[in-house]
Amino acid sequence: MSALLHSLGRWCAQHATRVIALWLTVIAVLGAVVGATGVNLSSAFTINDVESIQGLNVLANRLPQAAGTTEQVLFTADDGNIEAHRATIDRFIDAAGSLEGVAAVTHPFGSEADAATGTPASASTVSDDGAHVLAQIQADAAVGSLTSGAATGAAQRLAADIAGLIETTHATDPALTIQSSGTIGATVSLGIGPQELVGVVVAFVVLLLTFGSVLAAGAPLISAFFGVATGMLGIFAVANTIDVTSVTPVLAVMIGLAVGIDYALFIISRAREYLADGVSGTDAAARATATAGSAVVFAGTTVIVALCGLAVARIPFLTTMGIASAAVVACAVLVSLTVVPALIGLLGERLRPRRRADRRSSARPGPATRWVRGVTRHPWLSITAVVALLALAAIPVTGLRLALTDNGFEPKGTQARDTYDAIAEAYGDGYNSPIIVIADITTSTDPLGVVQELSQRLESIDGVDDVAMATPNQDATLALVQIRPLHGQADERTEAVVHTVRARAPQWQEELGVTDLMVTGQTAVAIDVAESLNSALLPFGLVVVGLSLILLMVVFRSLAVPLTATLGYLGSLAAGMGVAGAVFGWGWLAGPLGVTKVGAVISFMPVIVMGVLFGLAMDYEVFLVSRMREEWIRSGGPAAVAAGRHDEARALSQRAVQRGFTGSATVVGAAAVIMTAVFAGFIPAELVQIKPIAIALTVGIAVDAFVVRMTLVPALMSVLGPWAWWLPRWLERQIPVIDVEGEGLARTLEHEAWTAGHGEVVLRAEGLSAADADGAALAGLDLTVAAGEVALVRTTRSLSRRALAALAGGRLQPSSGVLAVAGHVLPDGTAAIQSVTTAVHAYDDPVDPRVALVVVDDPGQRRWGRVARLAADGVAVVVTVGAGTPLVPPTGCGVEVSSVVDVDADGTAHLLRAPSRRAGRQGPPPGAPAATMTAIHTEGTEVHA
Repeated sequence: MSALLHSLGRWCAQHATRVIALWLTVIAVLGAVVGATGVNLSSAFTINDVESIQGLNVLANRLPQAAGTTEQVLFTADDGNIEAHRATIDRFIDAAGSLEGVAAVTHPFGSEADAATGTPASASTVSDDGAHVLAQIQADAAVGSLTSGAATGAAQRLAADIAGLIETTHATDPALTIQSSGTIGATVSLGIGPQELVGVVVAFVVLLLTFGSVLAAGAPLISAFFGVATGMLGIFAVANTIDVTSVTPVLAVMIGLAVGIDYALFIISRAREYLADGVSGTDAAARATATAGSAVVFAGTTVIVALCGLAVARIPFLTTMGIASAAVVACAVLVSLTVVPALIGLLGERLRPRRRADRRSSARPGPATRWVRGVTRHPWLSITAVVALLALAAIPVTGLRLALTDNGFEPKGTQARDTYDAIAEAYGDGYNSPIIVIADITTSTDPLGVVQELSQRLESIDGVDDVAMATPNQDATLALVQIRPLHGQADERTEAVVHTVRARAPQWQEELGVTDLMVTGQTAVAIDVAESLNSALLPFGLVVVGLSLILLMVVFRSLAVPLTATLGYLGSLAAGMGVAGAVFGWGWLAGPLGVTKVGAVISFMPVIVMGVLFGLAMDYEVFLVSRMREEWIRSGGPAAVAAGRHDEARALSQRAVQRGFTGSATVVGAAAVIMTAVFAGFIPAELVQIKPIAIALTVGIAVDAFVVRMTLVPALMSVLGPWAWWLPRWLERQIPVIDVEGEGLARTLEHEAWTAGHGEVVLRAEGLSAADADGAALAGLDLTVAAGEVALVRTTRSLSRRALAALAGGRLQPSSGVLAVAGHVLPDGTAAIQSVTTAVHAYDDPVDPRVALVVVDDPGQRRWGRVARLAADGVAVVVTVGAGTPLVPPTGCGVEVSSVVDVDADGTAHLLRAPSRRAGRQGPPPGAPAATMTAIHTEGTEVHA
């Protein structure tokens, strides 16, 4: 992958203007689409396969008057005597009932049911102090409903009519205060304001301090803008065809902005290192994209997979939320791989760091060095302190209650919150959270009596205040009873009322002769959605943890690193959720943080925090530990382990941890500060659903970066020593090789340099070996074959021939040495090599025109003729033969052999003849074989060395 990214980065740097113009065109097109179609977001959080939604569907079909959106209207007499204003209120009720789109209006002073008109019976709502009454305006389902949303055109017209009626009524009776909940026609706010820019300003300051250059500091912000703008406009465009909740774009901006800045930071930081070494701007962009860009691709993929993993919950709006956020992250990754190298190419020398005097020999160690030395000097003390801190921070999570919050959690001063508080003060929280119970009474001979009996049973349940209305529908086949609980929608005691009704439903159905008794309405829907989200926590958590273990094991080829990283992630998650519990459950710092009501947070907060924090935590793990692994390999740690020099291996491991940490801590620390600042900028967000997510992520990211990755991980790596990099050999053979550290770039650049000095060849093997602890199948092979050339390899053992064929075909990874085919270097170019290499077993075997290298084993006279034809067509051919076969082709076959290799009984290759290249060594192979291969897979057969 690094070779591909190197080419991409170079091309983007060379065509910078074209790349930026292309992205601007995409943004302009998406902007035009959104401008033409508008922004259509939804405020509904619903799930299809729950009882409450099924009940709403029944209402829509059989009692549409009760299926629409409900507006609560509170009348308050300033003189304390609401009866004195009854005439005015009666005129309001009559006028409201005649408005277009209104299905029914409950009379606040009480009324009998009228089955002919569909007007339900309603109880008197005169408050205990005689100063208030409460009416409900029920919109028709066609105007708007809980499932279809309230912000339809018809709903907004009706809302304007109701507002005008309220204003007119108050003008005729100034001593009567009228407040409405604003539910009908409620517009959906995006919830993003200028306060979110505070995080961007902090990010710019951190970048300026990190780079010491305004241009270098501004480049990540520019690239983040490209990614977020593209992703957001894409979400708005898609929102015209599928339901997208108002929380989705805010969450996407929050995540996309944070990762967009961080990913650009990593690439630009690496490019400045190359520029400081004297590399040109174009080459710096290419190399940085290949090295840091590889890590960005892995990190971004991890975040994307984690967000898409929200689909595990099987909740449509949550799946949409995850996919939309993942799409913005994907845009951030693409921008980082294209726009960032383009900006590097444009800015060029202006990004080169100023030269500073080399004071390393006399200067004191930097802060990162001093910190990691202190942490690893007493690792067990560091580990104990971190674990204690994380455990302490996690304690308040017990105070965190999950629910779908109602208007009581909206910011103070809004119409919805003020009306909610006024109703709660006059009647109690339960009057804001009515519960609807319906039942099929088709078979009943006394529908009114059944409705009355059902309402009495419901009113007797603990936690029920009273019955607001009880009525059959017009054809007396459906009973509807609306009850008011004592407590609010997010209160667990209201949840208990819903569960009690459902638990008693089978018995009541039998005793009353009714069927399909269901609990529905806004409150029941909120409770059902919250429970569904809560039940999704465990499966989603298992997916995230399992994914963490697998991905990191593949990347670092270690068991200890994934385990420590996953445990650290769980600690960071517990700390972030714990702080959220302290704020929203215990009320700590609620005032300064703008939390106007505590007691519950939005139900999907945990799964969102789990997914986002997982992806970002893995980012920091990769960027930190990959540098440690690089130092471990470069210092010869694996060789020390293989040779049994345990003391030396432990010392090398300790040094690798310290050097790797020092080399990456500054950039990772800056990235963590930026991401923390961006998330913190969303804490003052208007949307109450975003605030707890922002707080949990702000704390979680800060804890994960500075406490877990920069303290706990180095301490654990120090304790583990060489065992940190251990992986069983059988497992190592099963997992793929993923290059997130840009190691493949060095191999690609080395091969390009070799080609520049020696000329183009199709096959290049240098010091190539395939061996395990039991011996070598092939050792020290030096061979080059250009297009149209034929190489002859004679082996004593058939195993060596099969090993060579498997190596050349990309089906076996070498244990040491260099192997390049058609410009692709193993192991990075495995897939490409497999597509350009084949074997010919019969004279008429087809050869794809794309094939550049053909291996022919022990050919007869006819197949030697095929070899001649292939060579004449410009294909490179390697012919393998057994012991005793002459090292010349048969007379008359028309084949001229350019290279000859003889492999002895122990697998050692001896180059006997080679064509003259422009430079380079052509002679006997140096060195002895390495020892890592255990099996060779060729043509479906496993052959053990």
